[in-house]
Amino acid sequence: MSRGNEESVFAEERKHLIVELVNKQVKTTVAQLCDEFKVSPATVRNDLRELEFAGLLKRTHGGAISNRKTNYEPTFYEKLVERIDEKRAIAEAAAAMVQDGDTVAIDSGTTTLELAKHLTHVQNLTVVTYDLQVATFLERNSQATIILMGGILRRDLFYTSGPMTITALQGLNVDRVFLSTNGVAAGKGVTSPNMDQAKLKEEMVHIGDDVILLADHTKLGKAAFIKFADLSEVDVLYTDDRADERIVEELRSEGLEIEVVSVEK
Repeated sequence: MSRGNEESVFAEERKHLIVELVNKQVKTTVAQLCDEFKVSPATVRNDLRELEFAGLLKRTHGGAISNRKTNYEPTFYEKLVERIDEKRAIAEAAAAMVQDGDTVAIDSGTTTLELAKHLTHVQNLTVVTYDLQVATFLERNSQATIILMGGILRRDLFYTSGPMTITALQGLNVDRVFLSTNGVAAGKGVTSPNMDQAKLKEEMVHIGDDVILLADHTKLGKAAFIKFADLSEVDVLYTDDRADERIVEELRSEGLEIEVVSVEK
């Protein structure tokens, strides 16, 4: 790779990390970004101009703020590269709950896709899902029976939704349901930025003997647009050890069982 290409790749990676940082902290400054990435203020300002033009953040005097709203939902590819180590650790721990002969329902999302990667060895497994990535991976890499729910395809997120999907889920009974979320907070419950997605998740809660929630540390203490489950409806939450201990204790005080998983540094 030429030096020019190397610099281009680094610049793109830096801009991706800037967006992730701004979304996590809600706001940041040019000085902070210069210190974080060891680049000049001119470079940071240029990055922020390009990112604002792309609609990924909003520039302010001396920095930038997130332009995400409570109903914002990242695309599959945006989610895929975010906090991958945390997602893998959470998924591996949660997968230990699945036993030979189980019927499980798997929600859409990048964390649940990581979960599917740890189920290839399970014997006589039946998987109910509306996530195309989960279904495709297990079809190629396991002997599981896959029940794929029909419906309207969300092209940017690779799952089906709508009345057909809801109807297909109704009346099912499964051993375990694995759900992802955009937010889980004391007093707010478990939330989603999208009404159609929330309806799917709500139905999933109703069909499972055990409801398992997978959420990395950035989702704790946050509330998205619409609630799809009370904390009392979740049997266990798996999160990572970068979670704020205060928020973890707040959730536990409301009766939520939480498994905190170590992430390799």
